[in-house]
Amino acid sequence: MINYLNRKRSQKGFTLIELLIVVAIIGIIAAILIPNLLDALQKAKQKRTVGDVRNVGAAWFSWLTDQVGAAAAGAQTYNFAFGTTLTAEELQSTLFPSTTFFYIQTVPKFDGWGNLYEYRLAATLLGAQVMGIRSPGRNDAFETDLYPVGPFIATDYDEDIVWADGFFINYPAGAKVGGG
Repeated sequence: MINYLNRKRSQKGFTLIELLIVVAIIGIIAAILIPNLLDALQKAKQKRTVGDVRNVGAAWFSWLTDQVGAAAAGAQTYNFAFGTTLTAEELQSTLFPSTTFFYIQTVPKFDGWGNLYEYRLAATLLGAQVMGIRSPGRNDAFETDLYPVGPFIATDYDEDIVWADGFFINYPAGAKVGGG
């Protein structure tokens, strides 16, 4: 009778138990790494959006400074329901008037999640609220028009990212938001 518990030296391969242990270990490693990978992807999209908003904001603020001087700042809240909404193409024509003189080469149309940015410009450039940019975040929905000035929890990827009149209004905690 063949004894299945004692393998001959000529037999090669793994037992079913050994294979199940390896598969279980791979499953545990995957369960640990996949959530971290997904969070890293969301952080990258958020950082791209903050960078885009900072760059367009700096260019737009330079344009405003050339037009009328610096805008007012220092409020505790910011109401984004002002002026008219511009498309990325309309803002592009303002910030890229010619190939020899421009504030920015390309105004992004979509944020890091693939959602449209909202660009706003007031009818008069001398008011308290002149220009603003906002991203709806991952959920593609603007939560409000009235934003408290300051950071939000960085892992809340559904939160709106808002820049207005030279400063970030609503932004992820820890993000590099200083300056125009």
